[in-house]
Amino acid sequence: MARLNELTIAVARDGLAKGDFSAKELTEASVAAMESVRPLNAFITETPERALDMAQASDARRAKGDVGVLEGIPLAIKDLFCTEGVLTTAGSHILDGFIPPYESSVTANLWRAGAAMLGKTNMDEFAMGSSNTTSYYGNVENPWRRQGENRPLVPGGSSGGSAAAVAARCAPGATGTDTGGSIRQPASFTGLVGLKPTYGRCSRWGIVAFASSLDQAGPLTRTVRDSAIMLRAMAGHDPKDSTSVDTPVPDYEAALSGDVRGLRIGIPKEYRMEGMPGEIETLWRDGIKWLEAAGAITVDISLPHTKYALPAYYIVAPAEASSNLARYDGVRYGLRVPGATLDEMYEATRGEGFGAEVKRRVMIGTYVLSAGYYDAYYNKARRVRALILRDFTEAFENVDAILTPTAPSAAFAIGERMDDPIAMYLNDIFTVPANLSGLPGISVPAALTGDGLPLGLQVIGRAFDEETMLRVAGVLEDAAGFDAEPAFVAGR
Repeated sequence: MARLNELTIAVARDGLAKGDFSAKELTEASVAAMESVRPLNAFITETPERALDMAQASDARRAKGDVGVLEGIPLAIKDLFCTEGVLTTAGSHILDGFIPPYESSVTANLWRAGAAMLGKTNMDEFAMGSSNTTSYYGNVENPWRRQGENRPLVPGGSSGGSAAAVAARCAPGATGTDTGGSIRQPASFTGLVGLKPTYGRCSRWGIVAFASSLDQAGPLTRTVRDSAIMLRAMAGHDPKDSTSVDTPVPDYEAALSGDVRGLRIGIPKEYRMEGMPGEIETLWRDGIKWLEAAGAITVDISLPHTKYALPAYYIVAPAEASSNLARYDGVRYGLRVPGATLDEMYEATRGEGFGAEVKRRVMIGTYVLSAGYYDAYYNKARRVRALILRDFTEAFENVDAILTPTAPSAAFAIGERMDDPIAMYLNDIFTVPANLSGLPGISVPAALTGDGLPLGLQVIGRAFDEETMLRVAGVLEDAAGFDAEPAFVAGR
């Protein structure tokens, strides 16, 4: 049998049920692995004692026959989720020393399901970035390397710490958040499954806000089945979140029937970018063939406003960020830099506390919301967003799911695109439309590039139809047979 820290959630769950090992033994293996992945800088805060205490409590519950969906499974938590009594920084200097007196709804759901917390993972500051190089706590390294060289690569962002921890076999699963692709793109870069649920499926209460109309929590795992298990535990209506939708949470794992016969899969022509690497185009064609071989019907569709998604996103998201981040002023919590006057204290605290990318987006957001520009930029972006949603709504009248690439490239070297923010923003070109539309999306690892780096395929589903999306993703996963491992695996 594989080492305990290398087990998937489903396999670990079954082993715990059979009594092959205890939750404490499983968690001890992950704690040891967490120590060995420190060179990747995947964690901001490690909580091994808490993890072991939670594991022992899980073993006690199991002995009484009280078994949750994630009973005894150790997980890594993105440092955007508030965790009671544990430092929560959002990857930013401005939240130095912030220890929440409350638990986010998603993590509370996970603990009720029996999971244990290994620690808080590193991330792009306030989830702003596609590379995990904007964190105050330093870059996260991807456990993958290009064949023949040892340059450190980005793990994607903003959930790069969570992705690196799972890919390096430190944790069987981790939470992430996805505002413009921040679960799916790092999943593609690290050979994982990354799932963004429908907006409103998971509560946002207790998650540090970036762009409130776009942010959504989801899982990063090694298999589609694991994502289905984790999502079931994470999701649910929350009266504390006005955007949380009161709809039943299905048994997503039961949806993985492997049968996609007769399903209509849309192939949008607008996702064929000029200059897109041939390997990604080839993989997309392979994905089409795999689904057709399984009995699905592929249909060419058009999403004509896709080309406006990225510029609309980079108006809407910074505008909401500008409003959300106004609360960080040095008065109530986190960093405070003294000044001669209150205004000077505000300026000094925000100037020192925020990094360059956060300042850039706050300034863009403040500009597009200012008098004289609100209609020209922000309101126009909102109208474009409505058109993008209309495109998807019309497409889903004729198809059951949509297949696209996840990202326009494989992982790139740390520092490679830092001088060009626009080139960095283009990483989100295939993922942003689902966020603007509130639709669920999932990235499935499907191939390696010629130099040995993972690439993902994305499935987009109808709102609150994660079941069909997962079923299609499971068929893609089986057909791709992706079993490659990164160069860096914990403990090896």
